Amino acid sequence: MTMRVAIASGKGGTGKTTIAVNLACVLADSGQTVEYLDCDVEEPNGHIFLKPEITATEPVGIPVPVVDELKCTGCRKCAEVCQYHAIAVLKKPLVFAELCHGCGGCTLVCPEGAIREENRMIGVVETGRALLRSSRLRESTARQAGQAGGVAFVQGRLNVGEPMAPPLIRAVKRMAITDGVAIMDAPPGTSCPVVATVRDADYVLLVTEPTPFGLNDLRLAVEMIRQLGVPHGVVINRADSGDRRVREFCAAEKIPVLQEIPDDRRVAEAYSRGHMAVRVLPEWSERMLRLWGRLEA
Repeated sequence: MTMRVAIASGKGGTGKTTIAVNLACVLADSGQTVEYLDCDVEEPNGHIFLKPEITATEPVGIPVPVVDELKCTGCRKCAEVCQYHAIAVLKKPLVFAELCHGCGGCTLVCPEGAIREENRMIGVVETGRALLRSSRLRESTARQAGQAGGVAFVQGRLNVGEPMAPPLIRAVKRMAITDGVAIMDAPPGTSCPVVATVRDADYVLLVTEPTPFGLNDLRLAVEMIRQLGVPHGVVINRADSGDRRVREFCAAEKIPVLQEIPDDRRVAEAYSRGHMAVRVLPEWSERMLRLWGRLEA
């Protein structure tokens, strides 16, 4: 059985990826089967900290229409059915491939059979494993469980200029393990890529900061998550550097605050060097384990 935990934030820069990679590392150290899925396909950065060995790369595409002008009669049914204006018919049919969502509707309604589909590559999914730093506990536990140890790693890389991330995000999520903990690092914000990441999660962990911007974007994120009906809780990062309005909002909305993390320059210094906090500050391992215990509860 897999537990899928999405780690999201209403805005960038709150520490979402910091929480995701450190939590994955600590769970792997404790002997659990863990997979980290970087669903922020427009700018994935979890690899900077987990440093995985990529062993496979799979191209991902979406089907887009190709019109046979000799068969096309200009009836415009394809343009009428397309909700995204990806196909237009003037003197001849025009296809705007970047707008196409790959639904196949134009192919189905064409009475002349003049439309076929071709796969257009939008990015790649890379898979591998982050073995992390050796520890006797992890190696012993992995041997007993017959596992390779470390963190299974999946990330998507969207081609530069591509406007649609959700199809690639869904391809990343299809690589999720079937037994263990899957940690999905969502894009920031509340747009379609975030919805594609969190909609079938078992739990969403919202990382925020105690500032007016943090509160505003947390409100938006909570509204989105509630529309999806997914259980959720909050981590307040840099908790001692702002005001109490985020805490008051969570209390009023009955949203559990699972962890408050104090501001610490040493974490920022480790982050800037591509190091995980749990490897630099011993207290972070205990903090992440407490967070996981509360999340499970």
